[in-house]
Amino acid sequence: MRETLGTVHIPSYLIVDQNFRITHLLIEILGVQSHSTTTPSRKAPGADWEKKVDEVKLDRVTDSRNDRDLNTLVMNYLIIEGYKSAAVNFAQEANMSPQVDFDSIQERVDIRHAIHHGDIQTAIERINELHPDLLETNLPLHFSLLRLQLIELIRNCTQSPDGDISEALAFATTHLAPRAPGNSKFLQDLERTMALLCFPMENLAPPLAELMDPALRRQVAAKVNEAILEVQGVPKEAKIRRLVRLRAWAEQRMKSERREMPNMDLGLDVASQTSDDAMGA
Repeated sequence: MRETLGTVHIPSYLIVDQNFRITHLLIEILGVQSHSTTTPSRKAPGADWEKKVDEVKLDRVTDSRNDRDLNTLVMNYLIIEGYKSAAVNFAQEANMSPQVDFDSIQERVDIRHAIHHGDIQTAIERINELHPDLLETNLPLHFSLLRLQLIELIRNCTQSPDGDISEALAFATTHLAPRAPGNSKFLQDLERTMALLCFPMENLAPPLAELMDPALRRQVAAKVNEAILEVQGVPKEAKIRRLVRLRAWAEQRMKSERREMPNMDLGLDVASQTSDDAMGA
């Protein structure tokens, strides 16, 4: 029921459809929709649960005209999460017109991949090729990339006891120091990064150890991906993720009110899955 890409699962049409229906049914049971025709009850349907799910009409589930098309919802997920080949195949099978240039998906994937692997210079060059004004107008994002590039230089020069730190110092002096005085956060981030040169890597305090954690690469890469999507006029978050959060809220509400409900494994876990996995970690 799901297409697999590496270790990541792409939700199929049927899974999205079921999540739509179950989410709406849970909300109706809770009685929190103004147009709900269901009287709130203390007990969710038991034996009739699957029947009631199948009876849910999708045009009542969605909150906008565009969301009514499940094909569009799935395509939205594939584009934002970076599944180019799956998006191309799905567009052909569903006879859909592309929502974006599919090549732009691969460009975002390549940038994300470079950041994940610590090749920040390549990422910056590709961002500038794709959207020349992006880093000039988004100074915090540009500083985050340059700071991450400095961290990678420090990582390389501290791998051996006699590592040469001159390249890292020169980079910080040329690219980061001029930007820091006018912004207190930039200055604080730069000072914390430079402190990496003062302590052995194996004995860093937690605030410094966080800088060397690969998770920082993923955080910066996620910000870059969102910025590119925004420039391209594409939502920064897949609509499916909002659907899953709504479903999780409804399920939690049911539990908090001690209402009985079936145990559901719906096969759509994009809420806990990061887009970093999809884009070539």
